[in-house]
Amino acid sequence: MRFFIELAYNGKDYYGWQIQNKVNSVEEKLEYCLSILLKTPINIVGAGRTDKGVHAKQMFAHFDIEKKISNNFIKKLNIFLPKSIHVFNIFPVKKNVHARFNAISRTYKYYLTYKKNPFFQDFSWYCFYPLNIKRMNEATRILMKYKDFSSFSKKRNEKKNNICEIYDANWLIKNTHFCFTIEANRFLRNMVRSIIGTLVDVGREKISINRFIEIIELKNKDYCSKTIPPPCGLFLYKIIYPEDIFL
Repeated sequence: MRFFIELAYNGKDYYGWQIQNKVNSVEEKLEYCLSILLKTPINIVGAGRTDKGVHAKQMFAHFDIEKKISNNFIKKLNIFLPKSIHVFNIFPVKKNVHARFNAISRTYKYYLTYKKNPFFQDFSWYCFYPLNIKRMNEATRILMKYKDFSSFSKKRNEKKNNICEIYDANWLIKNTHFCFTIEANRFLRNMVRSIIGTLVDVGREKISINRFIEIIELKNKDYCSKTIPPPCGLFLYKIIYPEDIFL
């Protein structure tokens, strides 16, 4: 049977989701714990690949196993996993449903604060620049008019695959925090942080709205702002699937 696993993690001590040689990854820890407890090698496939230091409030992955999973298995798994990873649910899905390719939308949130606080430093960016949130939201709305986000892609040789549909994006401010939310059908590598870095330059009035439009239309990574925002402020927040995948 194929199972989906729903989890959250604090990405501070991980080099991202994906397994890599000689470094900690969320995927490696999860596979190891599942394999030990289920007493068979388990390979998991995630819904995406968060980068080093990025957190997830909701992540999904799938794995296959012939055994039944007991009702108290999730409790055992959470005891065995590191404190930085928590599993919410494990449930069966239809055959051949894929955690990555069957997702219909993903939402990321990025938090920055303009007031230094040692208790926020692991989950937000302390941004001491004055920011014009009205200009930032004006530029953010422009994003939804475009499909090709080559200007915000880390990879240069995949322009044919740089088409994304952004469903919603906005900046909100609450107390001392700014929160950027973006929802799309898919995201390119480093896309969210590249967009944020460029929008922050709009908010700082380093670049104009017209220049922001030019950067998008140039479809060239060399013209967007540097990826300034640190990964600690970025959260994979929500993943949505069609209802018909579930048993």
